[in-house]
Amino acid sequence: MQEQRASKRQLLLITSLIFGLFFGAGNLIFPVQLGQLAGGHVWPAISGFLLTGALLPFLAMLGMALTKSTSVFDIAKPVAPWFATIMVVAIHFSLGPLFATPRTAATAFAMGIAPLIPTAYQQLAMLIFSAIFFLMVYRLTLKESNLTKWVGKYLNPLFLILLAVILLLALIMPMGGLDQKVSGAYKVAPAFQGILEGYNTMDCLALLAFAVSVVYAVKNMGFSDKQVPKLLAKSGLLAILLESLIYIATALLGVTSLGIMPVSDNGGTALSNVIIHYTGNVGILMTGLIVTLAVFTTAMGLSASFSQDLHKVFPKISYKNWLRVITVGSFITANAGLTKIIAFSIPALMIIYPFTLALTILAVLNKWVKQSPIMYRTVMAFITIPALLDGLLASPAKSTDWALQVADVYHAIIPLAAEGFGWVLPAIIGALVAMVWQAIQRKQTA
Repeated sequence: MQEQRASKRQLLLITSLIFGLFFGAGNLIFPVQLGQLAGGHVWPAISGFLLTGALLPFLAMLGMALTKSTSVFDIAKPVAPWFATIMVVAIHFSLGPLFATPRTAATAFAMGIAPLIPTAYQQLAMLIFSAIFFLMVYRLTLKESNLTKWVGKYLNPLFLILLAVILLLALIMPMGGLDQKVSGAYKVAPAFQGILEGYNTMDCLALLAFAVSVVYAVKNMGFSDKQVPKLLAKSGLLAILLESLIYIATALLGVTSLGIMPVSDNGGTALSNVIIHYTGNVGILMTGLIVTLAVFTTAMGLSASFSQDLHKVFPKISYKNWLRVITVGSFITANAGLTKIIAFSIPALMIIYPFTLALTILAVLNKWVKQSPIMYRTVMAFITIPALLDGLLASPAKSTDWALQVADVYHAIIPLAAEGFGWVLPAIIGALVAMVWQAIQRKQTA
Protein backbone atom coordinates (compact mmCIF):
# COMPACT_ATOMS: atom_id res chain seq x y z
CA MET A 1 0.00 0.00 0.00
CA GLN A 2 1.48 3.31 -1.13
CA GLU A 3 1.82 6.01 1.53
CA GLN A 4 0.18 9.38 0.92
CA ARG A 5 2.46 12.28 0.05
CA ALA A 6 2.18 15.44 2.13
CA SER A 7 0.66 18.28 0.11
CA LYS A 8 1.89 21.86 0.43
CA ARG A 9 -1.30 22.69 2.32
CA GLN A 10 -0.71 19.87 4.83
CA LEU A 11 2.93 20.88 5.28
CA LEU A 12 1.89 24.47 5.98
CA LEU A 13 -0.77 23.27 8.42
CA ILE A 14 1.80 21.24 10.39
CA THR A 15 4.18 24.23 10.27
CA SER A 16 1.43 26.49 11.61
CA LEU A 17 0.70 23.99 14.38
CA ILE A 18 4.36 23.77 15.48
CA PHE A 19 4.78 27.53 15.39
CA GLY A 20 1.54 28.20 17.22
CA LEU A 21 2.36 25.75 20.01
CA PHE A 22 5.72 27.13 21.10
CA PHE A 23 5.53 30.80 20.07
CA GLY A 24 4.01 32.43 23.13
CA ALA A 25 4.01 35.87 24.68
CA GLY A 26 7.57 35.47 25.94
CA ASN A 27 8.79 34.95 22.38
CA LEU A 28 6.96 38.10 21.38
CA ILE A 29 8.24 40.41 24.12
CA PHE A 30 11.84 39.20 24.61
CA PRO A 31 13.04 40.51 21.20
CA VAL A 32 11.29 43.85 21.75
CA GLN A 33 13.13 44.26 25.05
CA LEU A 34 16.38 43.16 23.40
CA GLY A 35 15.90 45.81 20.72
CA GLN A 36 15.33 48.58 23.25
CA LEU A 37 18.40 47.61 25.28
CA ALA A 38 20.72 46.82 22.37
CA GLY A 39 19.90 50.02 20.46
CA GLY A 40 22.55 50.59 17.79
CA HIS A 41 24.11 47.19 18.58
CA VAL A 42 20.94 45.35 17.58
CA TRP A 43 22.43 43.28 14.73
CA PRO A 44 25.08 41.39 16.74
CA ALA A 45 22.58 41.10 19.62
CA ILE A 46 19.81 39.58 17.51
CA SER A 47 22.36 37.27 15.81
CA GLY A 48 23.27 35.85 19.22
CA PHE A 49 19.60 35.64 20.18
CA LEU A 50 18.80 33.60 17.07
CA LEU A 51 21.46 31.02 17.96
CA THR A 52 19.77 29.99 21.20
CA GLY A 53 16.24 31.27 20.58
CA ALA A 54 15.78 29.73 17.13
CA LEU A 55 18.61 27.32 16.25
CA LEU A 56 18.43 25.27 19.47
CA PRO A 57 14.65 24.72 19.20
CA PHE A 58 15.11 23.55 15.60
CA LEU A 59 17.84 21.16 16.74
CA ALA A 60 15.39 19.79 19.32
CA MET A 61 12.83 19.12 16.60
CA LEU A 62 15.54 17.70 14.31
CA GLY A 63 16.82 15.49 17.12
CA MET A 64 13.34 14.06 17.64
CA ALA A 65 13.13 13.31 13.92
CA LEU A 66 16.61 11.76 13.59
CA THR A 67 16.11 9.42 16.56
CA LYS A 68 12.51 8.68 15.52
CA SER A 69 11.41 9.69 19.01
CA THR A 70 7.82 10.61 19.71
CA SER A 71 8.23 11.99 23.22
CA VAL A 72 10.64 13.19 25.89
CA PHE A 73 10.69 9.63 27.24
CA ASP A 74 11.96 8.23 23.93
CA ILE A 75 14.77 10.76 23.56
CA ALA A 76 16.01 10.15 27.14
CA LYS A 77 15.50 6.36 27.16
CA PRO A 78 19.09 5.48 26.05
CA VAL A 79 20.28 6.64 29.49
CA ALA A 80 17.81 4.40 31.36
CA PRO A 81 14.02 4.06 31.60
CA TRP A 82 14.03 5.49 35.15
CA PHE A 83 15.99 8.53 33.94
CA ALA A 84 13.55 9.02 31.05
CA THR A 85 10.62 8.88 33.47
CA ILE A 86 12.23 11.50 35.70
CA MET A 87 12.85 13.77 32.67
CA VAL A 88 9.23 13.45 31.52
CA VAL A 89 7.89 14.38 34.95
CA ALA A 90 10.43 17.16 35.54
CA ILE A 91 10.00 18.83 32.14
CA HIS A 92 6.22 18.60 32.00
CA PHE A 93 5.55 19.73 35.55
CA SER A 94 7.96 22.65 35.10
CA LEU A 95 6.38 23.66 31.81
CA GLY A 96 2.97 22.64 33.10
CA PRO A 97 1.13 23.48 36.33
CA LEU A 98 4.20 24.73 38.23
CA PHE A 99 5.41 27.45 35.90
CA ALA A 100 4.89 28.03 32.18
CA THR A 101 1.20 27.22 31.79
CA PRO A 102 0.03 29.45 34.69
CA ARG A 103 2.25 32.20 33.25
CA THR A 104 0.28 32.16 29.99
CA ALA A 105 -2.90 33.32 31.71
CA ALA A 106 -1.03 35.74 33.99
CA THR A 107 0.75 37.36 31.04
CA ALA A 108 -2.45 37.74 29.02
CA PHE A 109 -4.22 39.28 32.00
CA ALA A 110 -1.37 41.67 32.86
CA MET A 111 -1.03 43.01 29.31
CA GLY A 112 -4.62 42.94 28.07
CA ILE A 113 -7.07 43.03 30.97
CA ALA A 114 -5.36 44.57 34.00
CA PRO A 115 -5.02 48.07 32.46
CA LEU A 116 -8.81 48.21 32.11
CA ILE A 117 -9.60 47.09 35.70
CA PRO A 118 -9.43 49.27 38.86
CA THR A 119 -6.75 48.14 41.32
CA ALA A 120 -9.31 47.13 43.97
CA TYR A 121 -10.83 44.53 41.62
CA GLN A 122 -7.63 43.13 40.09
CA GLN A 123 -7.58 39.90 42.13
CA LEU A 124 -11.24 39.12 41.44
CA ALA A 125 -10.82 39.91 37.76
CA MET A 126 -7.77 37.62 37.56
CA LEU A 127 -9.76 34.83 39.24
CA ILE A 128 -12.59 35.13 36.70
CA PHE A 129 -10.28 35.59 33.70
CA SER A 130 -8.04 32.61 34.56
CA ALA A 131 -11.10 30.40 35.23
CA ILE A 132 -12.50 31.18 31.77
CA PHE A 133 -9.04 30.89 30.18
CA PHE A 134 -8.27 27.41 31.53
CA LEU A 135 -11.83 26.17 31.05
CA MET A 136 -11.49 27.01 27.34
CA VAL A 137 -8.06 25.37 27.23
CA TYR A 138 -9.59 22.23 28.75
CA ARG A 139 -12.56 22.16 26.39
CA LEU A 140 -10.55 22.78 23.20
CA THR A 141 -7.81 20.29 24.15
CA LEU A 142 -10.18 17.57 25.37
CA LYS A 143 -9.99 15.79 22.01
CA GLU A 144 -6.41 15.39 20.84
CA SER A 145 -7.42 15.97 17.21
CA ASN A 146 -8.72 19.44 18.18
CA LEU A 147 -5.16 20.68 18.48
CA THR A 148 -4.59 20.78 14.72
CA LYS A 149 -8.00 22.28 14.05
CA TRP A 150 -7.89 25.13 16.56
CA VAL A 151 -4.19 26.00 16.67
CA GLY A 152 -3.12 25.25 13.11
CA LYS A 153 -6.22 26.43 11.23
CA TYR A 154 -7.67 29.27 13.31
CA LEU A 155 -5.81 30.70 16.31
CA ASN A 156 -2.28 30.89 14.93
CA PRO A 157 -3.20 32.49 11.55
CA LEU A 158 -5.33 35.09 13.39
CA PHE A 159 -2.44 35.88 15.72
CA LEU A 160 -0.05 36.29 12.77
CA ILE A 161 -2.48 38.62 10.97
CA LEU A 162 -2.78 40.90 14.01
CA LEU A 163 0.98 40.94 14.53
CA ALA A 164 1.57 41.65 10.83
CA VAL A 165 -0.67 44.73 11.05
CA ILE A 166 1.49 46.22 13.81
CA LEU A 167 4.76 45.39 12.05
CA LEU A 168 3.46 46.84 8.77
CA LEU A 169 2.47 50.10 10.48
CA ALA A 170 5.95 50.26 12.06
CA LEU A 171 7.54 49.74 8.63
CA ILE A 172 5.43 52.45 6.96
CA MET A 173 5.63 54.93 9.85
CA PRO A 174 8.82 54.18 11.83
CA MET A 175 9.15 55.83 15.24
CA GLY A 176 12.88 56.40 14.78
CA GLY A 177 16.10 55.13 13.22
CA LEU A 178 18.34 52.20 14.18
CA ASP A 179 21.15 54.36 15.59
CA GLN A 180 19.85 54.47 19.16
CA LYS A 181 21.40 54.46 22.64
CA VAL A 182 22.87 51.16 23.87
CA SER A 183 22.14 50.04 27.44
CA GLY A 184 23.68 47.68 30.00
CA ALA A 185 25.64 44.61 28.95
CA TYR A 186 24.85 45.25 25.27
CA LYS A 187 27.48 48.03 25.29
CA VAL A 188 30.37 45.58 25.70
CA ALA A 189 29.28 42.16 24.41
CA PRO A 190 25.97 42.47 22.51
CA ALA A 191 26.26 39.08 20.75
CA PHE A 192 26.96 37.15 23.96
CA GLN A 193 24.19 38.96 25.79
CA GLY A 194 21.84 38.09 22.94
CA ILE A 195 22.82 34.42 23.31
CA LEU A 196 21.91 34.51 27.01
CA GLU A 197 18.59 36.26 26.27
CA GLY A 198 17.66 33.62 23.71
CA TYR A 199 18.66 30.87 26.15
CA ASN A 200 16.04 32.23 28.55
CA THR A 201 13.18 31.61 26.10
CA MET A 202 13.41 27.87 27.00
CA ASP A 203 12.02 26.96 23.57
CA CYS A 204 14.32 23.94 23.31
CA LEU A 205 12.65 22.56 26.42
CA ALA A 206 9.20 23.38 25.08
CA LEU A 207 9.77 21.80 21.67
CA LEU A 208 10.83 18.49 23.23
CA ALA A 209 7.65 18.59 25.28
CA PHE A 210 5.44 19.60 22.34
CA ALA A 211 6.84 16.95 20.00
CA VAL A 212 4.41 14.32 21.27
CA SER A 213 1.44 16.59 20.47
CA VAL A 214 2.76 17.28 16.98
CA VAL A 215 3.37 13.57 16.37
CA TYR A 216 -0.20 12.73 17.38
CA ALA A 217 -1.56 15.52 15.18
CA VAL A 218 0.47 14.36 12.15
CA LYS A 219 -0.66 10.75 12.63
CA ASN A 220 -4.27 11.92 12.88
CA MET A 221 -3.82 13.47 9.42
CA GLY A 222 -3.25 9.95 8.05
CA PHE A 223 0.55 9.79 7.88
CA SER A 224 2.49 6.70 8.93
CA ASP A 225 5.15 6.37 11.63
CA LYS A 226 7.79 6.24 8.90
CA GLN A 227 6.69 9.60 7.44
CA VAL A 228 6.50 11.46 10.73
CA PRO A 229 10.25 12.21 11.26
CA LYS A 230 10.69 13.73 7.78
CA LEU A 231 7.55 15.85 8.13
CA LEU A 232 8.70 17.05 11.57
CA ALA A 233 12.08 18.11 10.18
CA LYS A 234 10.58 19.99 7.19
CA SER A 235 7.79 21.66 9.13
CA GLY A 236 10.07 22.43 12.08
CA LEU A 237 12.54 24.23 9.80
CA LEU A 238 9.76 26.34 8.25
CA ALA A 239 8.37 27.20 11.70
CA ILE A 240 11.80 28.26 12.99
CA LEU A 241 12.43 30.41 9.89
CA LEU A 242 9.09 32.16 10.46
CA GLU A 243 9.96 32.63 14.12
CA SER A 244 13.36 34.08 13.20
CA LEU A 245 11.77 36.64 10.87
CA ILE A 246 9.42 37.75 13.65
CA TYR A 247 12.32 37.93 16.12
CA ILE A 248 14.25 40.22 13.77
CA ALA A 249 11.20 42.38 13.00
CA THR A 250 10.17 42.81 16.65
CA ALA A 251 13.78 43.53 17.73
CA LEU A 252 13.98 46.29 15.11
CA LEU A 253 10.60 47.51 16.34
CA GLY A 254 12.10 47.79 19.83
CA VAL A 255 15.07 49.81 18.53
CA THR A 256 12.99 52.27 16.51
CA SER A 257 10.59 52.77 19.43
CA LEU A 258 13.41 54.58 21.27
CA GLY A 259 12.87 57.45 18.84
CA ILE A 260 9.78 58.54 20.77
CA MET A 261 9.81 56.62 24.08
CA PRO A 262 12.32 55.63 26.80
CA VAL A 263 13.45 52.08 27.56
CA SER A 264 10.58 50.23 29.25
CA ASP A 265 10.82 48.07 32.38
CA ASN A 266 10.11 44.96 30.31
CA GLY A 267 9.27 43.86 26.79
CA GLY A 268 5.58 43.54 27.56
CA THR A 269 5.29 47.18 28.55
CA ALA A 270 7.36 48.21 25.52
CA LEU A 271 5.14 46.27 23.13
CA SER A 272 1.98 47.67 24.74
CA ASN A 273 3.30 51.22 24.35
CA VAL A 274 4.18 50.62 20.69
CA ILE A 275 0.75 49.18 19.92
CA ILE A 276 -1.01 52.03 21.72
CA HIS A 277 1.12 54.51 19.76
CA TYR A 278 -0.10 53.12 16.45
CA THR A 279 -3.70 52.24 17.33
CA GLY A 280 -4.73 54.85 19.93
CA ASN A 281 -7.50 53.93 22.36
CA VAL A 282 -8.04 50.50 20.84
CA GLY A 283 -4.38 49.70 21.50
CA ILE A 284 -4.96 48.10 24.89
CA LEU A 285 -7.69 45.83 23.53
CA MET A 286 -5.55 44.94 20.53
CA THR A 287 -2.61 44.17 22.83
CA GLY A 288 -4.84 41.93 24.91
CA LEU A 289 -6.09 40.09 21.83
CA ILE A 290 -2.63 39.58 20.31
CA VAL A 291 -1.05 38.39 23.56
CA THR A 292 -4.02 36.22 24.56
CA LEU A 293 -3.95 34.46 21.19
CA ALA A 294 -0.18 33.97 21.48
CA VAL A 295 -0.32 32.47 24.97
CA PHE A 296 -3.57 30.56 24.46
CA THR A 297 -2.11 28.42 21.68
CA THR A 298 0.91 27.77 23.88
CA ALA A 299 -1.33 26.82 26.81
CA MET A 300 -3.19 24.35 24.59
CA GLY A 301 0.08 22.80 23.44
CA LEU A 302 1.49 22.56 26.95
CA SER A 303 -1.70 20.99 28.26
CA ALA A 304 -2.00 18.45 25.44
CA SER A 305 1.67 17.39 25.53
CA PHE A 306 1.59 17.17 29.36
CA SER A 307 -1.45 14.88 29.22
CA GLN A 308 -0.23 12.75 26.30
CA ASP A 309 3.29 12.18 27.60
CA LEU A 310 2.26 11.43 31.19
CA HIS A 311 -0.55 9.13 30.04
CA LYS A 312 2.07 7.25 28.00
CA VAL A 313 4.35 6.87 31.03
CA PHE A 314 1.51 6.29 33.55
CA PRO A 315 -1.21 4.63 31.39
CA LYS A 316 -3.50 3.89 34.34
CA ILE A 317 -4.31 7.61 34.47
CA SER A 318 -6.25 8.68 31.39
CA TYR A 319 -5.45 11.56 29.06
CA LYS A 320 -8.56 13.37 30.28
CA ASN A 321 -7.55 13.10 33.95
CA TRP A 322 -4.02 14.36 33.24
CA LEU A 323 -5.62 17.26 31.35
CA ARG A 324 -7.67 18.04 34.45
CA VAL A 325 -4.50 17.99 36.56
CA ILE A 326 -2.73 20.60 34.44
CA THR A 327 -5.69 22.92 33.87
CA VAL A 328 -6.86 22.91 37.51
CA GLY A 329 -3.28 23.07 38.80
CA SER A 330 -2.42 25.95 36.46
CA PHE A 331 -5.56 27.84 37.51
CA ILE A 332 -4.61 27.51 41.19
CA THR A 333 -0.97 28.48 40.59
CA ALA A 334 -1.87 31.50 38.46
CA ASN A 335 -3.95 32.88 41.35
CA ALA A 336 -1.63 31.89 44.19
CA GLY A 337 1.15 34.35 43.45
CA LEU A 338 3.08 33.70 40.26
CA THR A 339 6.16 35.59 41.46
CA LYS A 340 6.75 33.08 44.27
CA ILE A 341 6.19 30.13 41.95
CA ILE A 342 8.73 31.52 39.46
CA ALA A 343 11.25 31.98 42.26
CA PHE A 344 10.99 28.28 43.10
CA SER A 345 10.76 27.14 39.47
CA ILE A 346 13.88 28.85 38.10
CA PRO A 347 16.32 26.67 40.13
CA ALA A 348 14.52 23.56 38.87
CA LEU A 349 14.76 24.79 35.29
CA MET A 350 18.48 25.53 35.71
CA ILE A 351 18.94 21.88 36.73
CA ILE A 352 16.76 20.46 33.94
CA TYR A 353 18.06 22.55 31.04
CA PRO A 354 21.65 21.16 30.84
CA PHE A 355 20.28 17.60 30.60
CA THR A 356 17.75 18.70 27.98
CA LEU A 357 20.31 20.46 25.80
CA ALA A 358 22.77 17.56 26.11
CA LEU A 359 20.04 15.10 25.07
CA THR A 360 19.17 17.34 22.12
CA ILE A 361 22.78 17.53 20.89
CA LEU A 362 23.25 13.75 21.25
CA ALA A 363 20.05 13.19 19.29
CA VAL A 364 21.20 15.49 16.47
CA LEU A 365 24.52 13.56 16.34
CA ASN A 366 22.65 10.25 16.24
CA LYS A 367 24.34 9.20 12.98
CA TRP A 368 27.56 8.79 14.98
CA VAL A 369 26.25 8.33 18.51
CA LYS A 370 23.62 5.75 17.50
CA GLN A 371 21.82 6.23 20.83
CA SER A 372 24.73 4.51 22.59
CA PRO A 373 23.88 3.96 26.28
CA ILE A 374 27.57 4.40 27.20
CA MET A 375 27.73 7.82 25.52
CA TYR A 376 24.40 9.00 26.96
CA ARG A 377 25.12 7.79 30.49
CA THR A 378 28.65 9.19 30.64
CA VAL A 379 27.63 12.64 29.36
CA MET A 380 24.68 12.80 31.78
CA ALA A 381 26.93 11.74 34.68
CA PHE A 382 29.51 14.44 33.91
CA ILE A 383 26.93 17.26 33.76
CA THR A 384 25.03 16.25 36.91
CA ILE A 385 27.20 18.20 39.38
CA PRO A 386 27.34 21.42 37.27
CA ALA A 387 23.57 21.24 36.75
CA LEU A 388 22.95 20.86 40.49
CA LEU A 389 25.33 23.76 41.22
CA ASP A 390 23.53 25.96 38.65
CA GLY A 391 20.25 25.14 40.37
CA LEU A 392 21.72 25.93 43.80
CA LEU A 393 23.12 29.27 42.62
CA ALA A 394 19.75 30.25 41.15
CA SER A 395 17.88 29.40 44.37
CA PRO A 396 17.18 31.61 47.42
CA ALA A 397 20.17 29.88 49.11
CA LYS A 398 22.61 31.57 46.72
CA SER A 399 23.17 34.49 49.10
CA THR A 400 24.31 32.35 52.04
CA ASP A 401 28.01 32.33 52.95
CA TRP A 402 28.59 28.68 52.08
CA ALA A 403 26.83 29.04 48.71
CA LEU A 404 28.95 32.09 47.87
CA GLN A 405 32.10 30.09 48.65
CA VAL A 406 30.89 27.25 46.41
CA ALA A 407 30.15 29.76 43.66
CA ASP A 408 33.64 31.28 43.87
CA VAL A 409 35.29 27.87 43.44
CA TYR A 410 32.85 26.71 40.74
CA HIS A 411 33.21 29.89 38.67
CA ALA A 412 37.00 29.88 39.02
CA ILE A 413 37.46 26.26 37.91
CA ILE A 414 34.84 25.75 35.19
CA PRO A 415 34.81 28.01 32.09
CA LEU A 416 31.47 29.77 31.41
CA ALA A 417 30.10 28.70 34.82
CA ALA A 418 29.49 32.31 35.85
CA GLU A 419 27.31 32.78 32.76
CA GLY A 420 25.20 29.67 33.46
CA PHE A 421 26.97 27.42 30.94
CA GLY A 422 29.18 25.51 33.37
CA TRP A 423 27.84 22.20 32.09
CA VAL A 424 29.28 22.61 28.56
CA LEU A 425 32.93 21.63 29.22
CA PRO A 426 32.00 18.67 31.49
CA ALA A 427 29.62 17.43 28.77
CA ILE A 428 32.44 17.54 26.19
CA ILE A 429 34.81 15.74 28.58
CA GLY A 430 32.12 13.14 29.26
CA ALA A 431 31.70 12.53 25.51
CA LEU A 432 35.47 12.10 25.07
CA VAL A 433 35.63 9.65 27.99
CA ALA A 434 32.77 7.65 26.44
CA MET A 435 34.56 7.57 23.06
CA VAL A 436 37.74 6.22 24.69
CA TRP A 437 35.71 3.67 26.64
CA GLN A 438 33.95 2.49 23.45
CA ALA A 439 37.29 2.25 21.60
CA ILE A 440 38.73 0.05 24.38
CA GLN A 441 35.65 -2.18 24.30
CA ARG A 442 35.89 -2.58 20.52
CA LYS A 443 39.59 -3.47 20.80
CA GLN A 444 38.91 -6.09 23.50
CA THR A 445 36.08 -7.60 21.42
CA ALA A 446 38.32 -7.76 18.33
